[in-house]
Amino acid sequence: MYIKVKTMDGKDSVMLTVSKMSLIEEVRQLVKDKLNVDPVCQRLFFRGKQMEDGYRLIDYGININDVVQLMVRAIPVPQPIKEVNEEGSEIEETTVDKKEAKKSGDESLTDAICEYYEVQDLIDAKDPFTSSWVEAKIVRIAKNKEDDPLEYHVLFQGHEREIPLPRSFQQIRPRAEELCSNADLKIGEVVLVNYNMEESKERGLWYDGKLTKADLQSRTKKKVIVTLIMGEENETEVNDCSIYFVKEIMRIPQVKKRGDQTAEETRLLKKGPATKRESAPYCHHCNDNPRRKCKFCGCHECGSKENPDQQIMCDECDLPYHLYCLKPPLTCMPDESEEWYCPKCKTDSSQIVKAGEKLKESKKKAKAPSNLNKNTTRDWGRGMACAGRAKECTIVPSNHFGPIPGVDVGTTWRFRFQASEAGVHRPPVGGIHGREKEGAYSIVLSGGYEDDMDNGDSFYYTGSGGRDLTGNKRTAGQSCDQTLTRMNLALALNCNVEVNETNGAEAKDWRKGKPVRVLRKGHADEKSLAKGPSKGKGKAAKHASSYGPEIGVRYDGIYKIVKYWPEKGKSGFLVWRYFLQRDDPTPPVWTEEGKKRIQQLGLDHVIYPEGHLEAMEAKEQEKEKNGGKRKSVVELLQQNKESSTAKKAKKVGYQLEPEIAELIDKDILNRKLWDECKESLDDTKHKFVSKVEERFLCICCQEIVCKPITTSCTHNICLACLQGSFRAKVFTCPSCRHELGKNMAMEPNENLCRALNAIFPGYENGR
Repeated sequence: MYIKVKTMDGKDSVMLTVSKMSLIEEVRQLVKDKLNVDPVCQRLFFRGKQMEDGYRLIDYGININDVVQLMVRAIPVPQPIKEVNEEGSEIEETTVDKKEAKKSGDESLTDAICEYYEVQDLIDAKDPFTSSWVEAKIVRIAKNKEDDPLEYHVLFQGHEREIPLPRSFQQIRPRAEELCSNADLKIGEVVLVNYNMEESKERGLWYDGKLTKADLQSRTKKKVIVTLIMGEENETEVNDCSIYFVKEIMRIPQVKKRGDQTAEETRLLKKGPATKRESAPYCHHCNDNPRRKCKFCGCHECGSKENPDQQIMCDECDLPYHLYCLKPPLTCMPDESEEWYCPKCKTDSSQIVKAGEKLKESKKKAKAPSNLNKNTTRDWGRGMACAGRAKECTIVPSNHFGPIPGVDVGTTWRFRFQASEAGVHRPPVGGIHGREKEGAYSIVLSGGYEDDMDNGDSFYYTGSGGRDLTGNKRTAGQSCDQTLTRMNLALALNCNVEVNETNGAEAKDWRKGKPVRVLRKGHADEKSLAKGPSKGKGKAAKHASSYGPEIGVRYDGIYKIVKYWPEKGKSGFLVWRYFLQRDDPTPPVWTEEGKKRIQQLGLDHVIYPEGHLEAMEAKEQEKEKNGGKRKSVVELLQQNKESSTAKKAKKVGYQLEPEIAELIDKDILNRKLWDECKESLDDTKHKFVSKVEERFLCICCQEIVCKPITTSCTHNICLACLQGSFRAKVFTCPSCRHELGKNMAMEPNENLCRALNAIFPGYENGR
């Protein structure tokens, strides 16, 4: 495979042909040969990690065509200079005590007397985090200055917070005790109700609610609807809240001075109501039962709730642990300023690489093939078969049946991972892509089974399985019977007939079956093709189809399964056979009409990964220097193609279909972007489609804009993405921060929408 090495300033770059098993020292030597930079002065970085000697490229997850940054170090790294005092000893860095830096603010408050409440009074206080009324106790009454309002420091009872919280006079009141009878409820009255914000039928917290509707005539189903009054200053309202705990609605008590209170009202402040209000339990797993073991409100290891002073809370999952239940156990509580994570949330420190640190071997890296046998002489990481896809198709979901928007019949890629990136056939190795409960989405005819028979518009396909592929083998002969499971069952589901796991079945109307994308694999490789047209047969030519491409993998359209059945194959073992018939309006590439179309669309060439041909040419030039003159693979490929297509007309570039060109011309708002896309029409349709996908990418979701909004600053954003931005109170363009205004009319650009649907038909269906 090949990678790119680029300097930090971007002035120099070079392409290196390497292996995934290449050592970093070997890469440094290649950089020295190409850029004349001494290995001692090289600092190599990939995705924020500094690459160190002693490791291989696979340890850093480097893939084909990835970019490694080179920082040239002109001088050795200076050692940090430590300051010394007059006596010659090192000066220690002074730190400020956090306790001294923090000012509590309580010193400026002075105790005060209130004519309504006293310290130790039991009251209802508004919780600032939930806007609900919670039973609390006044622990201090104070004020800052003479004219300032009083502050009531309250301690919430039965609450997880154990620190007093200051409340204002409006945020506290006597505890509610009086239940409201059905006859006393009046529309417009504000009462205390129990409501659950997430599950309205479950018990929740206590809020002030204004009655808007009350239907209490029924004996069984009584209905009360209120408008909840929320917020610290009662500034927020939540409408149409159905109250299911009708019998527990309470009247809000009046606030009176001490001299005006009755004996019962004074008793209520000192001792509280006779019965405690029932609220939603803090823990829904044990319903706050103190005798029941619970791993959510008690220790997550033993479940016990004893010794709460010996419990520590994880800063990530908020689950408690006993110090002595941890493995290894903690001897003391960590400092308050330090974060603590439980064993399940703690990040593997071996995967964290600090600046200048070497890469550490994690458990995952230790099991990598590069570490299993470091003494092996086999270099399996040099070929393109080890290259993975660098991007993933997001135009349609992975379980999409039918054509991929923007991919034409006849498109040929050099490698399988390119077809995976385009979304046509996602598995990098497997021949069938499907799910045994949904069906098959695509298959590849690669010539790996001797029972396959290809007739172009129809073919007989052999199911998967029945082979011993242990030992990292890619292919092998049949060694046991196949079964109608997994991918074989997925293919059977595409047939328009009920599944028969014993004898198979045949569809009466096969065109109504689920579509299958079919790709054919070439029978030659670059080395064999370079020897000439008559000798261009590679390893896959044993059972290869004559309808397949000469090299690479080609998309040949939609097929439907007509029938499937089990039979004894040539190997003597039972195999499942499938008969597929072509059902695509586009003419096949092997017909005269199809060949003409391929030439007009510019699809008569193989699509290579970016930089592949340059890397091959550089490799051949290196061989030429070492072993005399030799024609490059690229030249031989070109000569072979010219000899086989000498009678073809000269390519005139891709011509836009008249209906698509008309839709593009109607989109006046994006004329500049369309003109940039049209510059690639002289090349191929693939180049044009890629340019459109790049220019009309939503900056928020990084996908082609869906129901696009063209802003006043001529940027295109998905309707859903822009609405989400406005809900977050961001009223600027996500691309350029241009002010859009709160009252912007979000009307999709219908002209752009039609044009994109014509180029990528059906891409909005998966959104």
